[in-house]
Amino acid sequence: MADPSSYRPSPGQIPDSPGVYKFRDEHRRVIYVGKAKSLRQRLANYFQDLAGLHPRTRSMVTTAASVEWTVVSTEVEALQLEYSWIKEFDPRFNVKYRDDKSYPYLAVTMNEQYPRVQVMRGHKKKGVRYFGPYAHAWAIRDTVDLLLRVFPVRTCSAGVFKNAARTGRPCLLGYIGKCSAPCVDRISAEDHRELADEFSDFMAGRTGTYIRRLEKRMTDAAEEMEYERAARLRDDIEALKKAMEKNAVVLADATDADLIALAEDELEAAVQIFHVRGGRVRGQRGWVTDKVEAVTTGDLVEHALQQLYGEETGDSVPKEVLVPALPDPVGPVQEWLTERRGAQVSLRIPQRGDKKALMETVARNAQQSLVLHKTKRASDLTTRSRALEEIAEALDLDSAPLRIECYDISHLQGDDVVASMVVFEDGLARKSEYRRFQIKGRVGDTQVWHGEGQDDVRSMHEVIARRFRRYLAEKEKTGEWVEDENAFTEEDGRPKRFAYPPQLVVVDGGQPQVAAARRALDELGIDDIAVCGLAKRLEEVWVPGEDDPVVLPRTSEGLYLLQRVRDEAHRFAITYQRTKRAKRFRASPLDDVPGLGEARKQALLKHFGSLKKLRSATIEQICEVPGIGRKTAETIAAALARTAPAAPAVNTATGEIMEEEEPGTTADPSGEPVAAGTPDRRRGQET
Repeated sequence: MADPSSYRPSPGQIPDSPGVYKFRDEHRRVIYVGKAKSLRQRLANYFQDLAGLHPRTRSMVTTAASVEWTVVSTEVEALQLEYSWIKEFDPRFNVKYRDDKSYPYLAVTMNEQYPRVQVMRGHKKKGVRYFGPYAHAWAIRDTVDLLLRVFPVRTCSAGVFKNAARTGRPCLLGYIGKCSAPCVDRISAEDHRELADEFSDFMAGRTGTYIRRLEKRMTDAAEEMEYERAARLRDDIEALKKAMEKNAVVLADATDADLIALAEDELEAAVQIFHVRGGRVRGQRGWVTDKVEAVTTGDLVEHALQQLYGEETGDSVPKEVLVPALPDPVGPVQEWLTERRGAQVSLRIPQRGDKKALMETVARNAQQSLVLHKTKRASDLTTRSRALEEIAEALDLDSAPLRIECYDISHLQGDDVVASMVVFEDGLARKSEYRRFQIKGRVGDTQVWHGEGQDDVRSMHEVIARRFRRYLAEKEKTGEWVEDENAFTEEDGRPKRFAYPPQLVVVDGGQPQVAAARRALDELGIDDIAVCGLAKRLEEVWVPGEDDPVVLPRTSEGLYLLQRVRDEAHRFAITYQRTKRAKRFRASPLDDVPGLGEARKQALLKHFGSLKKLRSATIEQICEVPGIGRKTAETIAAALARTAPAAPAVNTATGEIMEEEEPGTTADPSGEPVAAGTPDRRRGQET
């Protein structure tokens, strides 16, 4: 690990002008490329106290052994040079694109004497017109098959073309009318090129004019009683319309735009792009990005723009690019896009209307892409094994933690405090082992604190102590060394609730929560279970008794697994906390009546209409409800009397009694219980 001060340039050496800089490691490999409006100010940020740097930035500057820079005239030149160097050196600490240039395009080779329509991947070639990208090659072939009826352009390879020219016989497409057969001179090179131009114009979105032209020709043929030609033109029009239907209209004003959306977490970001031409979605692509460097959403947008348009010119860069966040500063990026297009490009965030609605669709696709990527990554056996090994190595464990339990505390401004326990075995969630806890403020029979109010540390101590008291109790029943596997299962074959101990306890939080969990285990005499915590802000792993966290590499599968475990515990705790809070809001005095089930509660409320009217009813009137005997009616009346509301308020100005519907439960006309009042919507954050 290098000391950044060992290669820090003196302030007078760094120019105060735009430029691009490179960090190199001890082997002279470029590990990071960046640009700056002022090189002096930007590079100074890398050489401050290491404790103040983002963990990823800290890892980069301690890996580097030197820094160098190149001065340019403008920020646009800096943007271009940064892109060129990233493509050339592929620095390990820059944002990575996992599926660069992997999407198929529909290409028309206008650089050949007889242009050819084909599927192409990889880098774009000069003189070739591209349409797309498409998600699948078969989608291109389906579209082309429909269009060849109207635009019989050559689709064969050079070998097939030369063989047909040599033998004087066209291929099958030439015989069935889906190729104009320039190979045997059925059409001249000039006419075939014009046909390819019409095909390209149609694919570019200029569809209305051509269809109207065909409709006029069809009408003229019918008037001249050339019904066979009119029928062929009719079928051509239907084929074109069917091809157009494959791309639904999403923007009514025939907009040409690219829409870029992101879904991200601390380690990765999914990018999705919709290519809209002539108001129709002509193509879609996406990739997953490793957030190797400390980047904002605007930075990710800038990287995506570089990836999309770094090698594009002319109409390949649309008039309008819609993004979820603007790069900072936005001016150089917009100017760079304008230079690549050769005309003005608008880069903005959609605020309303159809474009904003379509952007929300793109964002949903990005979110689904990120979830799918994480699911595939988590399901891989090799990846899970590597993750467990990395956790064991980072925490200095004797073996891989095959069973991991994670705990999280959730509350709303200190009320309804609950905890969750989730279990991962062999890197996979085992939901049958999940448990929920209500925080009571006591461990066993000992009151340790008043269970109300916000105190995550004491709550964590309580839940760990309660869980492992149950484990010790199960252990005493079965014995320390048990060879019978049935000792840990119930009679029905299910595992006992707390019989299995984990090899690793993970808590959602930092140093205080970790210390509380370790203290709870020590008080119970348990010293063979490891403890760590994962702090969400910087994804740092804390271990007991250490002043500094363990910082796992951002590419670590171990960190990814810990993150999944922590997020699952958080989700489970939040769900329980919300359920508990909602139940409290719906509470009714009838809930405290022993032996009164849900069916008879609904019958009472349906009979009287509201809790207020039920409270004022006599015992005889309550007995009139089917299923309610006198003893039950007396119990109901007594319970309602104990929970009678306070005296009504009086308006001192008018003397009017201000009656309010008491909280509880009323019945709608169908007899279903509903909340009588709206619960107080207190502002707060669930944790």
